Amino acid sequence: MSAVDGITPIKPAVNQYEICLRCHGTSTGKGTTAIDYGPLPRRTVAPVDPLNILPDFALTANSGHPVMRDRFSPYPQPSLLPNMMSLDGVTAARPMGARIFCSDCHNSDDNREFGGTGPNGPHGSKFNHILERRYEISTATTPGTDLLNTYPNPDLSVNGPYALCAKCHNLSLVLSSGPHSRHVGEIGASCSVCHSSHGVMGASGGISGERMVNFDLNVVAPNASSPITYNRATGNCTLTCHGKGH
Repeated sequence: MSAVDGITPIKPAVNQYEICLRCHGTSTGKGTTAIDYGPLPRRTVAPVDPLNILPDFALTANSGHPVMRDRFSPYPQPSLLPNMMSLDGVTAARPMGARIFCSDCHNSDDNREFGGTGPNGPHGSKFNHILERRYEISTATTPGTDLLNTYPNPDLSVNGPYALCAKCHNLSLVLSSGPHSRHVGEIGASCSVCHSSHGVMGASGGISGERMVNFDLNVVAPNASSPITYNRATGNCTLTCHGKGH
């Protein structure tokens, strides 16, 4: 087990993520290439070791889901639900707290904690990346070209392509905004095209790391000679995606 620095051993583990860091941190001897458990985004800002999750969750990360630190954001989060939703997508489960667990996303797809009959924990799932619920990841034949798997006007229910996001977020509210309405609602792009689900380790080039915006380079490409950028204040980005220059 390792502490947040990924180096200091902690015995016994105090937090769940410390157990996960034994294999998903800076540990030596782990695999250097990811086994194909589904599409693996290649982020604009990313650690040298793509299997080391520490930089994205670190206390110094510009944004991220609150796994290793308490929830904090200088911006309001109106889509955040007061309670996580059970697997049926209707019943309110655990209240939303200052932190979440790794197993809130990576879990058995029929776990007991959220209303199923199976074992709790990331033992196995019918969904890619041992995710508890469905979460589709967009791909493209060549970065910048049309998306291969799209879900325009997506089903926002427990059976929909982004059911995992709906566990904690009101997707109807998310899709009511301009950029989300156009890209997710009309084009059918996945959340993963623009957002890194773990977090963003820091700023680099034109990427500030705010709002977990960290584009997938397997899907987007530069716009002409301009670098890939994102400006939260103006809501603008510079890139090429789904065959269109932005």
